[in-house]
Amino acid sequence: MSMNYPIVPMPPDLWPAVREIHREGIATGNATFETEVPDWEKWDGSHRKDCRLIALELRDETVAEVLVPFEGAKVLGWAALSPVSSRRVYSGVSEVSVYVATSARWRGVGKALLQALVKESEANGIWTLQAGIFAENAASISLHRSCGFREVGVRRRIGKLGDAWRDVILMERRSATVGK
Repeated sequence: MSMNYPIVPMPPDLWPAVREIHREGIATGNATFETEVPDWEKWDGSHRKDCRLIALELRDETVAEVLVPFEGAKVLGWAALSPVSSRRVYSGVSEVSVYVATSARWRGVGKALLQALVKESEANGIWTLQAGIFAENAASISLHRSCGFREVGVRRRIGKLGDAWRDVILMERRSATVGK
């Protein structure tokens, strides 16, 4: 069942909540090759400044329009973009990250975040979004498909997580409005 969650730009002071959700994703063993959550400086430096979103659950629905300073809100998930290259020709191509808190999974949070990220990316001139997803992560593959991504290939044994070689499904979404 899909619910509506306020999706807002991620303020740096909510990094601790974002970090914890990232840690939960790492712990699944199916979200990333990373084994430790980066510190703020590393995370901040590797993500675009303009496409960082969080999904909130508000304790009091009446404050949905008054989200600053996020009092009474719980961060349910986050989505952000990373540039794929510093080369100018790829300036409109970014890699997607979407993480949902363990307690918020299967509630439509990931879809709400990814749909909002697609809109935000287009507003910022991004013409192609790409995602590298572990082949075992069926939920993430399904989520991306539901938001207009298509599979473009499989990167077989592209890296090891612990002692296991992992395949990564490469998915992409081309904007219908940017870069026509």
